[in-house]
Amino acid sequence: MALPRITSPHATGSNRTQQVMLQVLLATVPGILALTWLFGIGTLFNLVWASLCALGFEAALLAARKRPLAFFLKDYSALVTAVLLALALPPYSPWWLTLIACGFAIGFGKQLYGGLGQNPFNPAMVGYVVVLISFPVDMTSWPAPHGVAALDGIKHILGIANLPDGWAQATALDALKVNKSLTIDELHASSPAFGHFGGAGSEAVNLAFLAGGLYLLHKRLVTWHAPLGMLAALFVMSLLFWNGSGSDSNGSPLFHLLTGASMLGAFFIVTDPVSGATSNRGRLVFGIGVGVLVYVIRTWGGYPDAVAFAVLLMNLAAPTIDYYTRPRSYGHRKPNSGFKLGE
Repeated sequence: MALPRITSPHATGSNRTQQVMLQVLLATVPGILALTWLFGIGTLFNLVWASLCALGFEAALLAARKRPLAFFLKDYSALVTAVLLALALPPYSPWWLTLIACGFAIGFGKQLYGGLGQNPFNPAMVGYVVVLISFPVDMTSWPAPHGVAALDGIKHILGIANLPDGWAQATALDALKVNKSLTIDELHASSPAFGHFGGAGSEAVNLAFLAGGLYLLHKRLVTWHAPLGMLAALFVMSLLFWNGSGSDSNGSPLFHLLTGASMLGAFFIVTDPVSGATSNRGRLVFGIGVGVLVYVIRTWGGYPDAVAFAVLLMNLAAPTIDYYTRPRSYGHRKPNSGFKLGE
C-alpha cells in the first residue's frame, strides 16, 4: 500500500532547543578565550558565578511556579543568558553586581512573562541595563589589557579590597565621548584604551566574536539578516557622520565596528529568535534599527556603548515590524493579484 504524498513544507533536522543552545555556547568560546587572554581570569569568574546565579534563580522561580525543574533547566536557555551577560559585564565585576544582573535577567526578563519563548525582551540585556543604570561606576571599570593581577581581581570580586590605582581604565568609547578637545591622533597617543581601529583589546575581542558568529551562520543556527542589518547600518551611520580625525570626530566606521559590544550584539543578541522579529525581512529591519540606535546613542546620547538599550528599544518594535513584514501564507497568492473569491 502506497503512503499518501505529503505536499506541505516541513522542517527537518535535530535542532532541538538544547542542541541549539549548546551550539551557541560553543560559538562564544573564541570570545571567551580573547577576553581571558587580554584581561585575565576575571572573565572566567564572571562566567562561573553568573551561571550558578542564573541556574539558581531559574530553579527557584520554576519551583515557585510549580513547573518541572529538570525539563526546563536542561534546555540550557538560562545558561546561555548567563554566559552572554557575563561576557558583557566588565571582568572582575563584584559578586553582588553579577548576582543582581542575573536576578533581573531571569526573573524580570524571562520568568515574569512565562519562561522561554514568551519573553518580549532579551533577558541578558534586561539584566545588563538594570545594573548599568544602577551602578554606572562599577559597570564602566574595565581593567587595562594585560594589566591585572589575579589576586587583586579576586579580592575585588569578593569585596575584600578596592581596585588598586591604575588598575582600571576608560574604554575607547568613553575616551572618545569625553575628550572632545583632543584629536583622534592625540587620543591614540594619550589614552591606552585606543588600538589601531577600535579599542585596545576590544579589536581582538570583536574579531573573536565575529568568528563565533560566522560559525553560527555556517551551522545555519541564525540567518544573516539581523547581523548584516545591524553592522551595515552602524557602518553607514558612522561613515555619514565621520568628521575625520579632528577633535570633533565621532569615530571612523572601523572604530565603531571593532569596539564596544558590536560583534557580540550583532551575532549573539540581535539574533535572539524570541524577542526579535520573525520573518527574514523583519530581521533585516530589526537589525538596521539596532545599528542606527547604537550609533545615535553612542554619539549623541548619554552612554558610550548602546547595544543593550538599542536592542531593548527594538524589542518593543518587533511586533509592529512583524505585522508589516509577515510573509505570504504558504499556498496563498499575494493580495491584489487578481485572485477572486471562489477561484
